Amino acid sequence: MKKQSAGILAYRFRQQVLEVFLVHPGGPFWQKKDRGVWSIPKGEFSDDEEPLAAARREFFEETGIRIEGPMLALSPLKQKSGKVVFAWAIEKDIEPGQVRSNTFETEWPPKSGRMRQFPEIDKAAWFDIPTARQKCNERQAALLDELLLKLDLRPGREISAP
Repeated sequence: MKKQSAGILAYRFRQQVLEVFLVHPGGPFWQKKDRGVWSIPKGEFSDDEEPLAAARREFFEETGIRIEGPMLALSPLKQKSGKVVFAWAIEKDIEPGQVRSNTFETEWPPKSGRMRQFPEIDKAAWFDIPTARQKCNERQAALLDELLLKLDLRPGREISAP
């Protein structure tokens, strides 16, 4: 079965600056990593699930926030792992402090035999486009570029709302 994920890139304008909402993966492996590991809220889905429905479900599971309304479809992209990511964008103001992530269980410390629970995401934040490029998974930077195009903004001109 091919690996595929679906997610949502929320965006907003703050004082005419375009910002995007990204999440930081939870768990001990990612705890001290920052640059290049943030992501849009997303997750895997199977062939029998519609990608946009999966994106909405995953956003809710990772943030505790339901996303409704019209979406801008973004082009699927392939991550280094080979996983295909389907994404949509929506203008939505989200309060990062209200994010409540689901959890996962893993053996920690490794080979200890002890299972521990960790949040799937441990942080959520808004970033301007230049900062988001540094923070996000390098392949997901293409989503930022496409969002700029769809909003009729040019790189370097993210400061003006459409």
